[in-house]
Amino acid sequence: MKVKAAVVYEQSGKFNIEELELSEPNDDEVLVRIVGTGICHTDLEARDGHMPIPPPPSVFGHEGAGIVEKVGSRVTKVKPDDHVVLTWDCCGVCKSCKSGMDPYCLNFFLHNFHGARPDGTTTLRKGDQVIHGSFFNQSSFSDFALANERNAVKVPKDVPLEILAPMGCGVQTGVGAVMNTFHPKPGSSIAIFGVGNVGLSAILGAVVCGCTTIIAVARRSEALKTAKSFGATHTINLTEVDPVEAIRDITGGGADFSLECAGNPKVLRQAVDALPRCGVCGLLGVVAPGTEVSLDMDLIMNGRTVRGIIEGDAVPDLFIPKLIDLYKQGRLPFDRMITFYPFDEINRAVEDMEKRRVIKPVLRQ
Repeated sequence: MKVKAAVVYEQSGKFNIEELELSEPNDDEVLVRIVGTGICHTDLEARDGHMPIPPPPSVFGHEGAGIVEKVGSRVTKVKPDDHVVLTWDCCGVCKSCKSGMDPYCLNFFLHNFHGARPDGTTTLRKGDQVIHGSFFNQSSFSDFALANERNAVKVPKDVPLEILAPMGCGVQTGVGAVMNTFHPKPGSSIAIFGVGNVGLSAILGAVVCGCTTIIAVARRSEALKTAKSFGATHTINLTEVDPVEAIRDITGGGADFSLECAGNPKVLRQAVDALPRCGVCGLLGVVAPGTEVSLDMDLIMNGRTVRGIIEGDAVPDLFIPKLIDLYKQGRLPFDRMITFYPFDEINRAVEDMEKRRVIKPVLRQ
């Protein structure tokens, strides 16, 4: 079928809105008419060649939300006219998947960054030219996308679909890191380094969990002001003070938990150093493969934990509906981060995000 998609033809190039041919769904796939797609820094990292993916031309997009148009013959999870949020894919059969740890699927790269289906077949073409798609097994920078039924999450119809798009990755990652990984007790303290979409989502998760000391750490005063409005009890501008000392002063020795959301080795070191004994630091920031960090081994030996976290340790079919319930109760106002753009203005949306004019751009069809 003919679809309208945003194609990147060269590394770090612009997005070109073009007509492509999308394959029919396989037996285990769903065809989704996209209503809204969030733009995530991972899309831009892939565009810029910082991820182990095939070279352009490519269609990215991995926070799609839409309406099921057609399903393959073996699909039982969703049906036409269902509302769905698209998230990452996994194999469903490896040791990690069978243990309920879907984000750590042993075949994660094959299912999300292969530029094609896991079996190597492609889904997008322009004439005779193959366009790499199946990004996060969806490539939702398009008006229609193919996904596997595994990474299509059915959602209720009483919440606007376009606001649910960031649930597929950014919101799920930030909230999940707090709720699923840390499980903080009410009254706990947490320091969040980097307060973009993921960091702000983590703040919202900390509020829901009853953390009473929520410290936002960033470089820009405007970002810290926003963090305060989302529930941060304290803010630290790391260009003005030593954040480690400031966190120790605020908490009386260190934050119970810390999150690195910036993808910066220096910041990760600060996030670890700001922990007390038995504190836990979670790493969320995306970095290029091979990036190294220097840590104080003696500090870690004294009961501290450094934990890598992918996609908020979530099982999307279970976690996304919980997040939607929290939103409907008024306890998770993640939609305050969103700025909407027409799909055709994707390049303006990307520029605004890169220049930090907006937090979470969402493309509407």
